[in-house]
This record gives sequence, structure tokens and C-alpha cells, in this order.
Amino acid sequence: MGSMKIAVTGSTGLIGAELVRSLRADGHEVLRLVRREAEGPDEVEWDPARQYVDTAGLVGCEAVVHLAGAGVADHRWTAAYKKKIRDSRVLGTAAVAEAIASLDTPPKVLVSGSAIGYYGDTGGRPVDESAPPGDGFLSRVCVEWEEAAAAAEEAGIRTVFARTGLVVARDGGAWAKLFPLFRAGLGGRLGSGRQYWSFIALHDEVAALRFLIDTESLSGPVNLTAPEPVTNRQVTAAMSRILHRPALLPVPAAAMRLAVGGAASDALSSQRVLPSRLLSAGFRFAFPSVEGAIGAAAG
Repeated sequence: MGSMKIAVTGSTGLIGAELVRSLRADGHEVLRLVRREAEGPDEVEWDPARQYVDTAGLVGCEAVVHLAGAGVADHRWTAAYKKKIRDSRVLGTAAVAEAIASLDTPPKVLVSGSAIGYYGDTGGRPVDESAPPGDGFLSRVCVEWEEAAAAAEEAGIRTVFARTGLVVARDGGAWAKLFPLFRAGLGGRLGSGRQYWSFIALHDEVAALRFLIDTESLSGPVNLTAPEPVTNRQVTAAMSRILHRPALLPVPAAAMRLAVGGAASDALSSQRVLPSRLLSAGFRFAFPSVEGAIGAAAG
């Protein structure tokens, strides 16, 4: 693949920062959308809340990767924060989709962030991209978030929804909160421990996003999760082995809800999500097992 001009929102986040590094290392020109005045030729100003994008700055882009959105695990889910979770995604996506649809020569592809929260709690039942949405708060947000990209789809831009699972990383995202707990010897299963967690190594997340940019046959929803979802009990055992710390007492569900509010329902719900479309398109995971993903993050 030759050098491309690629715009990225959410470039300061865990996944965005790693994606920008990876693309630049391979010689691609990356434009970062920033929520302030642009300070250099590689920045484009935007304001998702006002649905403003400096469209002129996107001229010549061949791909856009839209990852911006308020962190789901960062705060207690007050009514105000739930509104922020929704609006940051829905308004931001609509702004990006409308901006690129208005260009004389639109980009060939929009890879728009989404999440496996789309499926709701699936218990022990495996689901892939053919499954319907669930009925919880995050499911409703994901449905609206994906619908907000309609302007890009209607303009004929290949639009892919990257439904990302729990990203295994040491320095960001929900998983990063587990590392210090286990290192301090305080790790334990959450609730029953039987709930499935659909994880993906940060390395594979970035590789998969790049695969979506390059693979012209893919559009619509694509699950970015490793092929072997594991239970929270298995995660706990793997973390203990790799960090050489005992897994102590289980963390009761009630205590989790008290500590982290609505985000607890996320950690306690069960999602057994399979990456059917990535696998059938030929994507290969570097870290298909949870041990490998944790080892890569802990290294």
C-alpha cells in the first residue's frame, strides 16, 4: 500500500495515539483533528459539541479514522455523564460524516469507532456481527452512534464500524485499572467471574484498524475482538500467573457498583463476541489468547 493521507479523531486517546504512531512509522501522512485552534499543517480544528469541522483541512484525505468519544470507564455514570457519553459520540460522528460527505473528492473510507456494547449482555451465547442490538444504555448509544454516520454512507463513502472490545493495555482504557490492583496483590474475580470478556490486544486493535482502512471489501459492522473470548475468572487466573501475584478475594458485584457506578454493569455483564468478519477477510491476530495479550501489555 502506498503512502496515504489519513485523518484521525481521538488521536490523544489510547488507541488513537498508537494508531497515529503506527501510520507515521510506515510513512503515511496523518492529520490529527484537535479541539482547539490548529497549530501546524498536521492539525485540523474541530468541535464535536458544535458539530464544526474545518472541512478545508480535510481536502485530499483518502481515509478518515474517527475514534473520539468520552471515556466510558472514566467517571461514574451520572445522568449528566451519560449524556456526555452519548453526545460526544453521536454529535461527533455526525459532524465528521457530514464534513467528509461535503468534500468535492471525499475520502474512500471512513472507519468509525463503535463498541461491542452494541450487543448488550449476551450471557454465554456467542454473537457475531449478524446479532441484533441489546437493550441497555450502551446498546442504545452504539445504535445511535453508528446511525450518525449516515451522511458518509449516503455519499458513497465505504463506511466501517469498528466494534471494539476491551482493549488490553497497561496505560489506558478500562483494562489498565486492573494492572495496579493485581500488582498490589488485590486482584480478584469480579462478581461471579462467569461473565465473558471479549478482549483485544492494543497491537491487534491498531493492526485491525489499519486492515479496515486497506480492505476494500469490508463495510458495515466489524467486531474488533480476539477470536477466543474468556471468562472473568480466566482473566483473573491469567493476570495472576503473568504478574506473579495471587488472585485474592472476589470483588462482590455490589461493591463494584458502589465503586464505579454504571460502568460496573459493563464489567459485570457478559459479552461473548466473535470477530467473524475480520477472520473471514483474512486478518491474523498476533495475540489471539488472553495470556499473550496480557503478556504484551505487561512487557
